[in-house]
Amino acid sequence: QVQLVESGGGLVQPGGSLRLSCAASGSISVIYAMGWYRQTPGKQRDMVAEINSAGVTNYVDSVKGRFTISRDNAKNTVYLQMNSLKPEDTAVYFCGAVVRSSDSRTSRYWGQGTQVTVSS
Repeated sequence: QVQLVESGGGLVQPGGSLRLSCAASGSISVIYAMGWYRQTPGKQRDMVAEINSAGVTNYVDSVKGRFTISRDNAKNTVYLQMNSLKPEDTAVYFCGAVVRSSDSRTSRYWGQGTQVTVSS
């Protein structure tokens, strides 16, 4: 089994910054893509940023130039640095990862989510 644990959410004023972290643990053989996704009430979960095992990144247009995704493969951890936050960034942020576990099965796993609220 694989677990993803997020941290770093909270309340911030518009224009402020937050850094999210997500650590993967458990029966991990290989972590392929890792990413951050967000969801607001009544809407689907949308991709914010993704990074593959080679470090290639992909962002939704609305966060380009403001958010930066990175990963530390030695720590099985992915980060999301969020700058110049806007009220429309308010959402529950989920960490996701595609993992090949020790039993050679490849699956997508999700964290429990962390609330980010941007408000004055």
